[in-house]
Amino acid sequence: MVLKTIFMLSVYFVPVLLVSSGLLSHTWQLFACFILSGFGMAGIGMGIMHDAIHGTYSSNAKINKLLGYTLNMVGANANVWRVQHNVLHHSFTNIHEGDDDINAPAFLRFSPNVKKNKLHAYQQWYTWFFYGLSTLSWVTTKDFIRLNRYHKMGLIKGKNSYRNHFLKILGWKVVYFAFTLGFPLIFSPFGFWEILLAFFALHFVTGLCISLVFQTAHIMPDVVFPVVDENGMIEGERLIHQLVTTCNYAPKSRIFSWMIGGLNYQVEHHLFPDICHVHYRHIAPIVKKTAAEFQLPYYSKKSFFEALKAHFQMLHHLGTVETVPVKS
Repeated sequence: MVLKTIFMLSVYFVPVLLVSSGLLSHTWQLFACFILSGFGMAGIGMGIMHDAIHGTYSSNAKINKLLGYTLNMVGANANVWRVQHNVLHHSFTNIHEGDDDINAPAFLRFSPNVKKNKLHAYQQWYTWFFYGLSTLSWVTTKDFIRLNRYHKMGLIKGKNSYRNHFLKILGWKVVYFAFTLGFPLIFSPFGFWEILLAFFALHFVTGLCISLVFQTAHIMPDVVFPVVDENGMIEGERLIHQLVTTCNYAPKSRIFSWMIGGLNYQVEHHLFPDICHVHYRHIAPIVKKTAAEFQLPYYSKKSFFEALKAHFQMLHHLGTVETVPVKS
């Protein structure tokens, strides 16, 4: 984890610092640096802050809190994400209006429990573009929108909590934009539009990487999209719920798994979110064997490409078929 942290932080910071040094003179160098930084940003999100905010990076809570701030360093907010991911996504996986990972704008349909419209018939083609825009939305407006919603829901509490969180989010974003846009604009020889386009490329790479890794774990043909009853309850046991709503992929690709923070083992992560991702590949055979023993599903695709293909098929299915809601 320490080596991965040093590597991912370096891939994110060094290219932007190189651009800001004024040593580069060619536009392709600018774009190469920003795109490389985008991969570093994705690596920080998947391989550092994800474990840290789950409290699994270290047994020391202070280290987890400190490394959770790496999310703030790349323009998002650790406190908002903790509610969105740890509380809502892990508690209400694939449940419409409960799981914020499948709550999407009206032109996207990520659940059969969402009303279908005419645009959805084409979503298997245009969704990928919006995946690329996802982190750009995240570092500009999404944190403020979610802060407001979570405050109204009572998920962010405390005296003056909304104002304090708002000011902290704003402050971190000022620091982020100063580093990624301000310094290059001031100290590099490149023009405003060149840097702005390179910044867009950075986020498109980051958004695409993160969205594909996370969405191919839950928006898949095999998984279930449970619905709540009239009392807002879901039938069944929590661990079984995680098994029927989650899918692994590329379990034999160790390098790929290292790069994406073990998130190809999403089943293990959802069953044991309090275990660091470096252990997933070791416990996966035990989980698979136990699931078979109790005749429970254990969804897994052999490769990431196979998972992407299945995700494409699911987007097409959701866009063309008015699926009947399924209870778990």
